[in-house]
Amino acid sequence: MAAPAVYGNWKMNLDVVEAIHLTQQLGVLLRRSPLEHVEVGVAPPFVDLRSVGSVIEADRLGLVLCAQHVNEHESGAHTGEVSLAMLERLGVRAVIVGHSERRRLYGMDDALVARTLARVAGAGLRAILCVGEGLEVREAGGEAAFVAEQLRAALAGLAEGARAHVTVAYEPLWAIGTGVVAEAAQVAAQNRSIRATLADLGVDAPVLYGGSVSAENAAELAHDGAVDGFLVGGASLRAEAFHAVCRALDDCYAANR
Repeated sequence: MAAPAVYGNWKMNLDVVEAIHLTQQLGVLLRRSPLEHVEVGVAPPFVDLRSVGSVIEADRLGLVLCAQHVNEHESGAHTGEVSLAMLERLGVRAVIVGHSERRRLYGMDDALVARTLARVAGAGLRAILCVGEGLEVREAGGEAAFVAEQLRAALAGLAEGARAHVTVAYEPLWAIGTGVVAEAAQVAAQNRSIRATLADLGVDAPVLYGGSVSAENAAELAHDGAVDGFLVGGASLRAEAFHAVCRALDDCYAANR
């Protein structure tokens, strides 16, 4: 299994100058307070990838460069999209697949998620598969079945050799960008269900949590929520806040060793 990880999803934020500055700030913090047990990655907007990757390489930061999305096709008439080969040429090593905003706002259904996941993981890149239920599903008590179906739809046909490159990110939609955080007990319960489904599918994948993660709740979620890391949204746009989340996870794993 991959190391515990924290990935920052910058979404549609930060122009190229702001992205460079944030990466440099994060680099300073990582040099001052190195992380021993946690892999850290950032997912800038497409237009920032080359510049952020250059800073990572020049300053030897050890950060994983991630992309927020990729098209399932190799090339062709897909205006506004980017291919996996384009991302690989820029040094991208992980791709977020099926984020709830891609599903909800841009029509990415389960079948497309599965094809995109197969493309990313099949190429040997880290595929960060996002799953999660809406508030209405949670209130009806159907969250476990809903997420299990998302996992089966995405992973059931995945080639055996690609399975080792999958990371699952559980993001309850009602906790993304709302300031509402799922309680650690809720996260732990859902993670048990997720891991049971993964075991049935023959997939041994880390399980991250995303949804209003902060320095204040990261340690509790890591310990009591039994997560292998985080997919961080808003807090990843501030170097100190993002590093604090990474530090909390690193300390949690250090204490358990």
